[in-house]
Amino acid sequence: MKRTPHWLVRRSTIRLLWIAFATVLAATVAAETIGDLHGHFGVDASPGFSAWFGFGACVAMILLAKLLGLILKRPDGYYDNRDP
Repeated sequence: MKRTPHWLVRRSTIRLLWIAFATVLAATVAAETIGDLHGHFGVDASPGFSAWFGFGACVAMILLAKLLGLILKRPDGYYDNRDP
């Protein structure tokens, strides 16, 4: 019996999701240009600020998680050699 892959793993679904995410991002950046932005710090009034700030925050969180993983990780057999 041949099993079909889960719908989230199919290439066509992944491509459609990327297109949908890019469309939503473009729509939110375009919507920011329509409204009147009042920034508190100057740079936050620029069009697309929330998009690139969110992307930068995501990258920073991933890098911090990787760094914490390097610092806090244990060897693979850490719990195997313990006496009860």
